[in-house]
Amino acid sequence: MERVKSNPLLEPFTAPRGVPPFDRIESIHFVEAFDIALKQAYSDVDRITECSDEPSFMNTIEALECAGELLDTVSTIFFNLNSACTSPEMQKIAQQISPELSRFSMYVSMNDKLFERVKRVKEGAEELDLEQTKLLDNTWSMFVRGGSDLKGENRKRFQEISERLSILSLQFSENSLADTNAFNMHITDESQLSGLPDGVVQAAADEAKERGVDGWVFTLHAPSYMPFMKYADNRELREKMFRARGSICFHGDEHDNRTLISEIVSLRLERAKLLGYDNYAQYALERRMAETPEKVNAFLDELLNASHPAALRDRDEVISFAQSLGFTDELQKWDWAYYSNKLKVARYNLDDEMLRPYFELSGVIDGVFGLATKLYGVTFVERSDMPKYHEDVKVFDVFDADGSFLAVLYTDFFPRSNKDGGAWMTEYRGQRVKDGFDVRPVVSLVMNFTKPIVDKPSLLTFGEVTTFLHEFGHALHGIFSKCRYGSLAGTNVMRDFVELPSQLMENWAFQSEWLDSWAKHYQTGEKLPGELIERIKRSAHFQSGYQCDRQLSFGIVDMAWHSLTESFVGDVSDFEQQAMASTSLMPDVSGTCFCTDFSHIFAGGYAAGYYSYKWAEVLDADAFSLFVERGIFNRDVAESFRRNVLERGGTEHAMTLYERFRGSAPSIDALLRRDGLIGN
Repeated sequence: MERVKSNPLLEPFTAPRGVPPFDRIESIHFVEAFDIALKQAYSDVDRITECSDEPSFMNTIEALECAGELLDTVSTIFFNLNSACTSPEMQKIAQQISPELSRFSMYVSMNDKLFERVKRVKEGAEELDLEQTKLLDNTWSMFVRGGSDLKGENRKRFQEISERLSILSLQFSENSLADTNAFNMHITDESQLSGLPDGVVQAAADEAKERGVDGWVFTLHAPSYMPFMKYADNRELREKMFRARGSICFHGDEHDNRTLISEIVSLRLERAKLLGYDNYAQYALERRMAETPEKVNAFLDELLNASHPAALRDRDEVISFAQSLGFTDELQKWDWAYYSNKLKVARYNLDDEMLRPYFELSGVIDGVFGLATKLYGVTFVERSDMPKYHEDVKVFDVFDADGSFLAVLYTDFFPRSNKDGGAWMTEYRGQRVKDGFDVRPVVSLVMNFTKPIVDKPSLLTFGEVTTFLHEFGHALHGIFSKCRYGSLAGTNVMRDFVELPSQLMENWAFQSEWLDSWAKHYQTGEKLPGELIERIKRSAHFQSGYQCDRQLSFGIVDMAWHSLTESFVGDVSDFEQQAMASTSLMPDVSGTCFCTDFSHIFAGGYAAGYYSYKWAEVLDADAFSLFVERGIFNRDVAESFRRNVLERGGTEHAMTLYERFRGSAPSIDALLRRDGLIGN
């Protein structure tokens, strides 16, 4: 391969804090970088395999942990950018490199000589500390679950499946992004904007202007779609938007994800069976807190039994309220947000548009960062000299209470056509100890919040504020990490434990002491009135039954897909409807399918794991009850959570870490009480 002149990915990162040189990286650089990094990674593995010394923890397990460092760096940067700031060139490279990365992974996990060395270390009498023991256990598990015990055709088939799945998940995500971007609703008749707040209308006008058309343009991206469904009086247009959003990748065209779903779930099942499991859920849950599909399903059933009667009451209340306003038709899914919001306004005199002026983005940043300062003593200092991958990005140094450097934090708040939907936390560099030096992390928060418009800054909804808190909780998990090995550090924990730090942070959104400390009107400087704060608190349980049922429906359909014991050959939409029937509250809408855009389980890491959001809610409600008991800004409680959970990553079993913080196992009752599903 002809070397690309001055490839910044292959040179020392000389920017402040050693962050990636985003300002110099071009797509073409990744082609050469992956080629060289893969060669180095193979060489690193061969060096361990061919080592003539007796296998030991240091020359085998620790050496394997450190192998392929350049490949890890290049892959991390590439796939993060492919999600946050992609291009056709990046997507093409992703399709080409993913099977190569899968082949490398198989080269490691199916390397008989290497596995034999790992086995001898595991069977040896070497004295190891807690973190070394955990790394050894994870390494052993990686080999066994990665097919090391397979032979002949089974081994070959396992490798073929792994390579194919790496491609399918990418295709699923790319289809979702393309189909989301493919739809827009262009309005030229101003009367069709009835009910929409001025800020929403202006944002649609700005979108139209960017596209070079007159009028107003609405898209399926959350900051455009959600307020339209909540406020637009025109029912026909709400239906049009709902059907468009509900039929992403469900049109029988090149972006249709149904065949991908069938192939993904069937290949996951086949891979699990090759390893001796009855279904994929058994395989996935073996290394999680829940442990078995039976425990997950029992957990989901327990919550559904508690929430469904309340969800039915929530639905009936909205129907009755809509009828009181003269609505005579059957309530459909495109009516829910509209009439539900009107009921909320009538009951609590509270609405997102009332709150937006007090949630200007820069103020929210101050509030969220300030919360971390109150709890943990950390501070954030914006940097203007750091390279960034997009002009919207902001960069911060994070310092501990004693002034020592903790991490770099990138924030990327607004939607773009080349950016995945949703919100997430990721890392460009994870924390670890290298050559005795504590390598501090480079953490990134990626959102899709309401953009600034011509005459207004970015004004967030209350839901966007809670989303910020959620992802910031993940960021703290990475920022505070204090582990020796990168694979155990930060958010590298059990999937049904990883949401605890994020969901815990959401609780502060409903605390008057926190809101009162920073929320103020972006024009007048007036503090968020105490009366509005009280309405926020009173509305905290609004439709909690419905919201719980909705989340449970996602977990239930996820478990249904991954509890299959035979390859899937049916209709994806029919399967989805049957699986989610127990949580159904309104008529199904023909021509729509939720799963074809369910990236969490088909393109992310939540396969047989979506239940973890509700699982972690049990943990976070129980954990926050300790803050309520001792003070919501109590530094001792926060320090205990930091020391026992946030710093420790995956160095011990998740329940051990939690019980060390809380003093006991969690109870589901705290969640049910918080959501108003049982009495105090």
